[in-house]
Amino acid sequence: MYGSETVTDLERTAFRKAEKKYKLYYDQTKKKKQPRPVDLSEVIDFKSILESHNRKDELPPQVSALESDFEQPVFCLKKRPGFYFIPGALSIEEQCQWLRESLKSFPQPPNRTNHNAIYGPIQDLFVAAKEGKVLVEEESSSRNLDSNTNYILGNINIPRWKFVEERGASTGGDTRKSELASILLRKLRWSTLGLQFDWSKRSYDVSLPHNKIPDALSQLAKKMAAPAMPLGEEFWPEAAIVNYFGLGDMLGGHLDDMEADWSKPIVSMSLGCKAIFLLGGKSREDPPTAMFLRSGDVVLMAGEARECFHGVPRIFTDEENAEITPLELRFSDADGLYYLEYIKSSRVNINIRQVF
Repeated sequence: MYGSETVTDLERTAFRKAEKKYKLYYDQTKKKKQPRPVDLSEVIDFKSILESHNRKDELPPQVSALESDFEQPVFCLKKRPGFYFIPGALSIEEQCQWLRESLKSFPQPPNRTNHNAIYGPIQDLFVAAKEGKVLVEEESSSRNLDSNTNYILGNINIPRWKFVEERGASTGGDTRKSELASILLRKLRWSTLGLQFDWSKRSYDVSLPHNKIPDALSQLAKKMAAPAMPLGEEFWPEAAIVNYFGLGDMLGGHLDDMEADWSKPIVSMSLGCKAIFLLGGKSREDPPTAMFLRSGDVVLMAGEARECFHGVPRIFTDEENAEITPLELRFSDADGLYYLEYIKSSRVNINIRQVF
């Protein structure tokens, strides 16, 4: 992803050095691999800052509290205008709601996912994973398509795929390609809501079939966007990207620069395991600021902050650092156990944008 591993620290950008510092590495012992210790002393902790703010204590020198009518404390970084952090913005009920939607509803067609390029649109992936089903390749020449078959219209040479019961997926002599739904769920990396983003062209393709962003998510995004909005203007959610992180996953430094009006914020909601977020400057050579992102935190990036490189080099899935006990308790019933299994080693990020 970043080229040769022989690149020296002197040749790395400041952003890349920070990514390398916080990324998950393992040390091999005689018995098993152990996560390499990482120095977290420079990571800003907005949960602790919120506690200090509530006690009327002095804030860290690089942090300020926004003066606004917003119902929750909002914090800013003095050197990064347009960046806003709202710790614990989402209630535990809201976190559970959007985790369920992110796994069960948001990957549904016509929303596109990273699986589309290989399998076409996949219907009910989460349900299929929960039921232990297998996605199996159909013969490309077959015309016997039923309502459960996933395929791409207009090209009969593209393989068609459908879910089957696991016990029937590996019969003797069956050479068809197949993939466990549970593995596909774990390999889910992104889904797109509202206007669909074309990753190959790095632009929104308004011609692609799409549904509007769900009303409840749209209303929540409008509410959360308020501290970053220009006076007298309203935020209109038109697209969202849902990112799915597993153990060892990271999101490299990048810019979100394909929307027309950068004065409007990107509303970014964190769900699941705790992560480290890096916010740099307008160049990869600018040393980034590291901060913790916990489930329920909301980040807003507008104006100058939209021009800053940012990324996620690390998520924490160990019991001590993941900080998902409230979620575990809520998903401990029979209906929530499969969500719980996923959440224990995952993070979900929903970022909502106004495109035009």
